[in-house]
Amino acid sequence: MLKKRIAAMMLMAGSVLAAPGIGHAQEQTAPQAPAAQAPAMPQELSAPAGQQPMTATPTDIMPPDAPSTPNDNRPVAQQAPSALELPHNLSPWGMFMGADIVVKAVMIGLAFASLVTWTVWLAKSLELAAARHRARRALHVISKARTLADAGRALEARHDTGAALVHAARQEVELTQAALDHAGGDGLKERVGSRLSRIEAMAGRRMSRGTGVLATIGSTAPFVGLFGTVWGIMNSFIGISEAQTTNLAVVAPGIAEALLATALGLVAAIPAVVIYNVFARAITGYRQLLADASAGVERLVSRDLDFRSVRPRAVAAE
Repeated sequence: MLKKRIAAMMLMAGSVLAAPGIGHAQEQTAPQAPAAQAPAMPQELSAPAGQQPMTATPTDIMPPDAPSTPNDNRPVAQQAPSALELPHNLSPWGMFMGADIVVKAVMIGLAFASLVTWTVWLAKSLELAAARHRARRALHVISKARTLADAGRALEARHDTGAALVHAARQEVELTQAALDHAGGDGLKERVGSRLSRIEAMAGRRMSRGTGVLATIGSTAPFVGLFGTVWGIMNSFIGISEAQTTNLAVVAPGIAEALLATALGLVAAIPAVVIYNVFARAITGYRQLLADASAGVERLVSRDLDFRSVRPRAVAAE
């Protein structure tokens, strides 16, 4: 019994000592897994003789299914407004320089019309003021004179319209002097009145010269400016369609340039209409002064005729 136990213990000790050796042998005999190798970079491409070798670029080794960078084919409306050519000077002069050639021509024409308006105002104001002053002086002389001869002597050195009225009446009296004793004075009064009315009409036409230009500018300038505005807005819409954008920063400058033509039309038309009305009233007042002077001359002629008829009677009575 004791021998069996000793034999079993020796067998167990031998098996324990043999186990590490077996594990070590298995580790040495186990095949090693091949290490993963990184793909080698392609070498320089061979080139024909006489040419430099071509080096592969990253795009050459890119896989065929790699997505490429898409081009920016977005419409202009989706791009940033800074990419568009926007005007930076929106002053009146800047808008004029950026306007179309037709709109520029309209603006230049309206500016010239405005210059003509103010030139006529200055020249006609001075002319009308001087004419009214001379007419008042002549009317004062005619009102103070007792006879036509006295008025003629007082206005002999002057050449204004009032003096022309007196000179025309004296000339007609001298031409009719021989027939007064036989024909009477009714025909003389009629002829004097006819000559005086023609002088008044001629003076009125001369004073109204230039005011027709004001009427033309006042009536046509707004429509000329409107034509420039329509043309400019049409070009703006064409530019909008070409740029394919409705951005206000792109649309507003063209419309502002077009509206500038209408503004210039109003600037030219409004003063022309106002100045024309002022001159119309002033010329009417001037004609009234001439009518008063003409009536005074007719009174002097009638007075002279009355004294002429009284003198022969006084001589006959004596």
